[in-house]
Amino acid sequence: MGRTPNLAITIVLYVFGFSLVAVAIILLLQAYGVAIPRPAVGAIVLLAIGVGILTGIQSRRWT
Repeated sequence: MGRTPNLAITIVLYVFGFSLVAVAIILLLQAYGVAIPRPAVGAIVLLAIGVGILTGIQSRRWT
């Protein structure tokens, strides 16, 4: 259990996690009637991917 996970797997898991949170927030806002334009949804998805990559790299650096 002392081995660190592969960097690619770590990044993919962080991207998936942040994307899941972003989609949940978007769906919650749409459920309350907030109109979110399609370009804004695309920007949120790209932001989640970027944050996931940066967080994965940073977490790998500290281990």
